[in-house]
Amino acid sequence: MRNTAARRGTRWFVGALALLAVSQLLVAPGAPAAPEGAAEWTALHDGPQRYPSMHIEWDVPITMSDGTVLKANVYRPADANGPVATPLPTIVNLTPYTKLLSMIAQTALSIPVLSDAVVGFLRDFELPGTPLEALTDATRVAGGGFGRAFAVDPNLVRSGYTQVVVDVRGTGFSQGIWEPWGPKDQQDTPEVIAWAAAQPWSDGNIGMTGASYSGINQVQAAEKQPPALKAIVPVVPGNDLVRDMIAPGGAAIGILLPYLLAVNAAKLMPDLMSLLQGRFDTQWLADRLASPMSFMDVGIQTMTTNSFDAIPPQLEQVLDPASPIRQAWLGHPERITVPTLVIGGWHDNFVNGEPRIYQDIPLPPGQKQLIMGNSYHVNAGFDMRGKSGEPPRIDVLQRVWFDKWLKGIDNGIDSYGPVTMWQQGGGWTSAEQFPRPAASHRRLYLAATPSGTTSTSVHDGTLTTAPTSETTRLTVAPGLASLCSADSVQGTAGLLVFTGCGKDARVQELSGLTFTSPPVAEPTTISGPISVHLNTVHDATDGYWTATLNDVAPDGRSVTLSTGQLLTSMRAVDEGKSRRSPDGAYTDPYPLLSLAARQPAVPGEPTQLDLGLAATDAILQPGHRLRIDIFAGNYPKGLPIRPMLDATELKPQHLQLDPSTPSYVNVPLAGAPGW
Repeated sequence: MRNTAARRGTRWFVGALALLAVSQLLVAPGAPAAPEGAAEWTALHDGPQRYPSMHIEWDVPITMSDGTVLKANVYRPADANGPVATPLPTIVNLTPYTKLLSMIAQTALSIPVLSDAVVGFLRDFELPGTPLEALTDATRVAGGGFGRAFAVDPNLVRSGYTQVVVDVRGTGFSQGIWEPWGPKDQQDTPEVIAWAAAQPWSDGNIGMTGASYSGINQVQAAEKQPPALKAIVPVVPGNDLVRDMIAPGGAAIGILLPYLLAVNAAKLMPDLMSLLQGRFDTQWLADRLASPMSFMDVGIQTMTTNSFDAIPPQLEQVLDPASPIRQAWLGHPERITVPTLVIGGWHDNFVNGEPRIYQDIPLPPGQKQLIMGNSYHVNAGFDMRGKSGEPPRIDVLQRVWFDKWLKGIDNGIDSYGPVTMWQQGGGWTSAEQFPRPAASHRRLYLAATPSGTTSTSVHDGTLTTAPTSETTRLTVAPGLASLCSADSVQGTAGLLVFTGCGKDARVQELSGLTFTSPPVAEPTTISGPISVHLNTVHDATDGYWTATLNDVAPDGRSVTLSTGQLLTSMRAVDEGKSRRSPDGAYTDPYPLLSLAARQPAVPGEPTQLDLGLAATDAILQPGHRLRIDIFAGNYPKGLPIRPMLDATELKPQHLQLDPSTPSYVNVPLAGAPGW
């Protein structure tokens, strides 16, 4: 019976592979010429490598200056005689998601023939214009190289690099207490770099790779300028972590608690091999018992603290921009001096930070580069496959980047870009800078006059080039239509990308105010940060406002281009860090997000606030319209801390359209829209 079952299983498995191959032939388009350089770079990465195999040394101890021991897996190229003795450039990745997960991902991506077939199929499988379009956006990420950037790239190792993957302090098998991106966490990275550079298998030249937390870690490390660090490739990194991701506009992201729970749960998995071999790390156990759920107390306090007077010290530190943890979360890319390739996405959680990192690094274009796809957080690279008109895969790009800056190979990567962007509504483009210099900010005013473009929103208004001459009060109430929205997908780090909710905003607009322009007569570019100025009235002492900028197609489809949110009480702005257009309107307001700077609303009185939307790059095609959506909530992307949520009383909020204090969007436009 077992043999029969095995034969049936084998036949099913072979049949499934055959189906995959046939399906790929049916749905995959041809492979036209790739962008300049990409074909050669891909062939270099995917072709035969210098060394035939890879040697792994597990759980290598690295002792920090305070005695805490971190654990690393060291991946070295090998031949028939074992790991090569020649010192080689070394790539470092520090991860809180346990290097065990990296090992599993690396193993899955390294199965001969099978992994290549599956990855190739997923890379090419797409069903545009169908209900499954969003699903294929999710599956295509397997073909964009994100997995190898997140974990380990065997081809990178076999080409002549050593790769070191380290469990962050207090996570995985490393000792210590986890403090996300905290001062001790940041102190460890330069020490790990120095350790790696001093090993006999290293030639002293260090690069860094990794995604998300590991991308942020790279930027933070490069700011400290460790001598051995020569180049970094941060994938979906953040810069100003509170404003970028933790609590944009003052409302904590809804995925914060699940994220903390997942990392804490993973760090409790013991090193079973050391346990079986009688060399179990008792200090690891003591540290886990001392802090089994690191930072979870702060996350829970955001939901349970019911008054401002009762805010615990830990949460108070998070709400104080001058505290050590808040200062640690504030990036300084202006201090980076090593070549940096930033890879992000227009709908990523860290979209606020990715262009800023690139802009603030004081290096010439070429030594710094920016690639912005149309992706969310976990599907970064789904649109980077090296196909005609697309950038190379992430793993291909990082190999070429390190070859240039760690090995001195003149491969042309410094002439790529330097800014490579998916222009929403168009396609992949290259530019000398971002924002595009042709774009200049223009005010478009919110008017109550119906645009005639929708009958399902709370109110169908118009965007006009001059302030409205009538005084009107429009009311919008908190709702749950935001559960299906681009913000919902973004707020869950892209985990809901397969739902398709990010493809059309008309579900979310059921609970919002919409203001829509006439159609554009010619292609019209949007490039840069956006600001929305609102004249509001509240029935409570706080409010929660969300705004989105949308591209409305002739068939009514409304696609979110950019988004932002702000608690009314957090409206105080740091003028020194904000930016304005020549007419004095904000283009990029920088809220203080400080408990000390909190300004409660006075019920019934007008309150003006400036809400920043993330910078973006898009093009409105002829016949398309620009739309601003206004909402009174944004769950699950954002959830105000309990005292602020209570202060809103979840009451309806009012937008006061008044010619003496107009509401408007300040949007960077280029072209001749005809209005």
